[in-house]
Amino acid sequence: VIQGFTRSFGARLLNGERYEWIKPIMFTAGVGQMDARHIEKGRPEKGMLVVKIGGPAYRIGIGGGAASSMIQGENIAELDFNAVQRGDAEMEQKMNRVLRVCIEMGDANPIISIHDQGAGGNCNVVKEIIYPAGAKIEVRKIQLGDNTLSVLEIWGGEYQEQNALLLKPEDIGMFDEMCLREKVPCAVIGEITGDGYAVLYDETDGSTPVNLDLEKVLGDMPQKTFHLNRISMTAKPLELPEELTVRDALERVLRLLSVGSKRFLTNKVDRSVTGLIAQQQCVGPLQLTVADAAVVSQSHSGLTGTAISIGEQPIKTLLNPAAMARLCVGEALTNIVWAKISALEDIKCSGNWMWAAKLPGEGAKLYDAAVALSDILTKLGIAIDGGKDSLSMATQVGDSSGNAETVKSPGTLVISAYATCPDITKVITPDIKQPGRSRLIYIDLGNGKNRLGGSALAQVYNQLGSEPPDVDDPELLKRAFNAVQSLISKGLILSGHDRSDGGLITTLLEMAFAGNCGMEINQKSEVRSQESGDSCAALASLFAEELGIVLEYLPDREAELISILKDFTVPYEIIGKTVREKTIQIKLGTRNSELRTFLNEDMRVLRNIWEETSWQLERLQANPECADEERKYCFDRPGPDFKLSFDPEDTPPVLLESDTKPKVAVIREEGSNSDREMTSAFFQAGFEPWDITMTDFLEERVRLSDFKGAAFVGGFSYADVLDSAKGWAGVIRFNKKIWDDFQDFYNREDTFSLGVCNGCQLMALLGWVPWQGMEDNIQPRFIHNTSGRFESRFSSVKILPGPSIMLKGMEGSVLGIWIAHGEGRAYFPDEKILGKIEEGNLAQIRYVDDNNEVTMKYPFNPNG
Repeated sequence: VIQGFTRSFGARLLNGERYEWIKPIMFTAGVGQMDARHIEKGRPEKGMLVVKIGGPAYRIGIGGGAASSMIQGENIAELDFNAVQRGDAEMEQKMNRVLRVCIEMGDANPIISIHDQGAGGNCNVVKEIIYPAGAKIEVRKIQLGDNTLSVLEIWGGEYQEQNALLLKPEDIGMFDEMCLREKVPCAVIGEITGDGYAVLYDETDGSTPVNLDLEKVLGDMPQKTFHLNRISMTAKPLELPEELTVRDALERVLRLLSVGSKRFLTNKVDRSVTGLIAQQQCVGPLQLTVADAAVVSQSHSGLTGTAISIGEQPIKTLLNPAAMARLCVGEALTNIVWAKISALEDIKCSGNWMWAAKLPGEGAKLYDAAVALSDILTKLGIAIDGGKDSLSMATQVGDSSGNAETVKSPGTLVISAYATCPDITKVITPDIKQPGRSRLIYIDLGNGKNRLGGSALAQVYNQLGSEPPDVDDPELLKRAFNAVQSLISKGLILSGHDRSDGGLITTLLEMAFAGNCGMEINQKSEVRSQESGDSCAALASLFAEELGIVLEYLPDREAELISILKDFTVPYEIIGKTVREKTIQIKLGTRNSELRTFLNEDMRVLRNIWEETSWQLERLQANPECADEERKYCFDRPGPDFKLSFDPEDTPPVLLESDTKPKVAVIREEGSNSDREMTSAFFQAGFEPWDITMTDFLEERVRLSDFKGAAFVGGFSYADVLDSAKGWAGVIRFNKKIWDDFQDFYNREDTFSLGVCNGCQLMALLGWVPWQGMEDNIQPRFIHNTSGRFESRFSSVKILPGPSIMLKGMEGSVLGIWIAHGEGRAYFPDEKILGKIEEGNLAQIRYVDDNNEVTMKYPFNPNG
């Protein structure tokens, strides 16, 4: 997970309606790439085989598509339970490995057509894959995980991690071998007939439960007409306390979930595996959760990639659904703008709608939002090419009188924007880079309007306000986007951030928080608002969530930067400078043309407030002592101090092009997920890496005697259900041939082994580290982290002197490394062994704090 959002909301509107995410949203999206040769889907032809791969059928997702389209609480509880879809990530990964092998065969790819199984289960995906030719499907050929399933349940169950595909008969043998190697169930369930009918046949009684003319269910179907009624929306202007100060407002706004730190989410979810993540959620020396865009590299060896961003503003829906849709697009663009992409026109979007569309008035709101979305995308010249919807976002709950009440979730549109990056190193992040030297320039895309409707400020005072922000000038947004892209190309900006939840003041503070520095803001232009008085105008100027951009730059590049902004006719204002001192001072122009101080505060205090909600949530989901320890140490961290004791060099071409490279077995088990990055690392170091599965050893297709090195990769072998790497270790230790092969390899004098993450845990369970010969009851191993959960961190480690050939010449270096594991705490049943390890300098990689001292303190040492 490399990007995201989170928010909470609950309110009863003036008309008595209650809006709250009691029926919640858990939104995910993925990004990938496609070989141009595989864009065109093949057509089904008579004699082709209909094949299903993936997990077997269970009583999962029975009627799921229908249930998800109902208001929660209207269905029978048992039916709701059976309708819930459950995922099997390990099966998904194994299935995708098979598909990837086929894809990498290029023109020889045996797959003619492929569809994933989702809503409707087999009765939908099979119809789609065989249309328009038709096929005869044998229901008893579908692999079952539960033999009590009825034909209806087999045909309609929405169990996941399943794909349907078409193959030619001559390719099924090869494809089946691929599936066996990856331990993926594969079944030929039917054959294309060419008669245009979908026929489901049951060989147990000779019946035909389904016999459909595909043209009548998938052909040129008539469009449905919806008759929707608009219900007028009642709004009340925002009324803030008369004596409200900027400092008091920040006390509330910075604690709001949508504004504050998201550390409680990023610390527990992987954001580094694959080795292809060029930018994830966290930036700056303290790794704060303020990144605007995510970037993924296309390969381990090139600089091309993909940028992704998100835009969502659901609270504004309650005031103006059309403005909400436009703001979603605007936010997505002011997020993705920080990655240099090929062109604005190359941006594509996925639109996901979560709405209570069947309830009175909501369908019309959805229509208005959709029309507004279409209009602004057309004006900007970008396209939407996919998406999904959930149009029953409401639930019934009991009110204080015991009566049922319908609670609607705020109508939500999530825009996921993506585009190609010619150079993934040209990414601007929000953290201030040159405190004490740089200046800040502000681009107001709201044209001086500071509308507070639906803002975080309104929300924390239990109001909505009356008029939300909007995108009044799409052309200005377009020009500003292209101007910033030009500035990135010319290397004129150091950091940048968009104005969104929490307003301009949050934009500025997050840049300072992430840069671990201060700011002096002097916005000389008179601040304006619809309210009277300087204080009201200041609050509107600082907390309005109109679109906008703040840039950090060096003074000697100012003339060139401003020239480009003028060329694109983009309004700007130089609003201040960065300072090394950790203080935030904000002065704004008043109606008397004077600068008045509205905030003068210690940056660390404000950052602590911004972190507080995340800390409180962290205490509920992890060891609270660890959460408290992190909060204490992170208040005034100086940041890491990385050092290199060597000069990195590329592997000489003579080694990369050698015909006698040492062979390395990159070994994986089902659930492993780091093999390709491991392979790339060894290849770039001059080795000849081989992809080896445990199935290859079991089938005696390969032996370790053929290799000089063995690398055990990371991941979650057997989903870690037996504890980390225990299932993998069992496969090796309890199979005599494999165990003898591994032991012979270990005992050779010309071999090396490397275990990372799950592979490291495996080597301990094999008794390979720290040395052989120990009884199992005293063998060191890795157990759950002290925090009690999976840890995803960018930590500092120091390389100490020792015998490792991998670390030779690196002694004294302090490096930043990604860690991603739940069981990384070294456990020594016999403390004497730990003493011997330290005496022999066998623990060469050690976690260090910001002073580069070896430490056990959390979070510097995330394991414990």
